[in-house]
Order: sequence, then structure tokens, then C-alpha cells
Amino acid sequence: MCVAQLGFDFGVEPKRLTKVTPARLATFDDCPRRYRMTYLDRPPPQRTGPWAHSTLGAVVHNALRALFDLPAGRRTPARAAALVGEQWNDSGFLDERQAARYRERAKQWVSDYVERSDVAVEPVGLERWVSAPVSTDEGPPSLIVEGRADRIDERGGELVIIDYKTGKREPDEYEARGSQALAMYAVAAARTLRRPCHRVELHHLPTGAVASAEHTEDSLRRQLTRAGETAAELQVATDTLTAHGNADELFPARTGRRCSWCDLRPSCAEGQQAAPAARSWDLLAP
Repeated sequence: MCVAQLGFDFGVEPKRLTKVTPARLATFDDCPRRYRMTYLDRPPPQRTGPWAHSTLGAVVHNALRALFDLPAGRRTPARAAALVGEQWNDSGFLDERQAARYRERAKQWVSDYVERSDVAVEPVGLERWVSAPVSTDEGPPSLIVEGRADRIDERGGELVIIDYKTGKREPDEYEARGSQALAMYAVAAARTLRRPCHRVELHHLPTGAVASAEHTEDSLRRQLTRAGETAAELQVATDTLTAHGNADELFPARTGRRCSWCDLRPSCAEGQQAAPAARSWDLLAP
């Protein structure tokens, strides 16, 4: 029997799978120039200093992860607040006084979260990396979607993707349903952990709001199709750049209000002209 009859065709080059993460796709969608500077330029260009809202978000995420690493009986509001103090740093804040105010706020946020949530549940994953090959149509896989989910729970035999938020704006159902990142995590988690996953949730610590959405196979497919379109555009630009294409034409700056707080503002003349520089604490939740 010949190898062709066994399903092998050594004359056909296998299709290259493109690895994508929500962060990379979102960066390219927001500003191709920022994508290039972040992921492709070497040596890395100059960046701004730390941002207070990023520090605050990281502290809260780390405290909640540490909390769920504890035995269920020790996951108390007081212990959650103490973990914020243990994880805390003042990077990006105006001064020690402002940092102290937000440290106390963050302690209250996580304490209240533990008070009103069922924290006795054992998560399936904490900061769990999930990865899976997927198809954006009826053909063979064309993408490998991957990323790190804040938390993955299991309810009624199905997985639930949970993402913590600490920003100014309270999220709603439309944001949860429209989040490409959450949809990609749901698909990758289902295939990595071999359990269905359709529900995604945004947990907003400052207000206690939980914005949720229940995906269907069609809505997940639409998100994957959109991800595939962005990934294809991104790959063409990257390959052309590698073949000595024009970097500025392939990865143009997409300027706007967000240029005020872009990490790469010091290295982008267009961004500096588009909007005034934000202070490192301007994006903190009020």
C-alpha cells in the first residue's frame, strides 16, 4: 500500500498555524505602530514609567490569586485585605499619600468581594494558560489561540471564564459578550480542559458588579472569525516587514485620545502630537 493511501502526502506543505493571544490582537487593532514597537522592534524602544492603575490592577489580581491558593477555610475578608497589603507597591502614584488611599480602597474592594462571593469554591484554574488549535471556518485549524485567564470555575459541569476589572468604568453585559479576549479564553479552555465553556464574566472590584454573557457556538465562531481576520492581516504585515518592507507603511500609527497614556509615547512622534501626555495616576478609578 502506498503512503498516499494511508493519508500522507509529502508533496503538500502543511499549513502554518498562526499563534495569537488576545493581547496581541487587541494591540494591533488599536494601533499597528504600537504592536510593532511592542513585539517586533529590537532593541525595544523607550517607554513611559509605571502607571498607577496598572499597579493597582496587578496588586488586586495577585491578592485574589494568593487568596484562592489558601485552604477554603482561610479565605476570609480580613485575610484578603491583608494580602493586598503584602502585594502592594507605590509605582506610578502621585505620592505616598495617594498610594495609601488607594491601598486602603483596594483592601476594601477585595474584602467586600470575599464577603459577597462564594470563595469556598475551588477554581479549575488561576492565572491558567490555555491554548488550542482552532478553525475559523469549516476547514482545518488555522490559528492557535492562547492566553492566561484570571480564573476558571466549574458550574454544573461547564467551565466559566472570570476576568477581574479594577478600572473606572463599570462593565456591562454588552462588554462581556463583545470581549474577544473572553471568547478566546472560553474556546481555548474548553479544548484544553475538555469541558464545555460558554459563560464569561467580568467582576468589577470597585463596584461589586458582575457583567456576564452566555455564548453560543455561533457567537464564539464569530469572535474566532474576527480574530482570524486580524491575525491574517498582522501576519502579512510582519512577513512583509521581515522581507525589508517599509515599517511605517506596514504598521501605521493609529492616533487618538489613547495616545495620552500609551506606554510607547516617548518613542512615537505622531502620538505625542495627537494628544497631551496623561499623568501616571489619571486612569485610576475615582
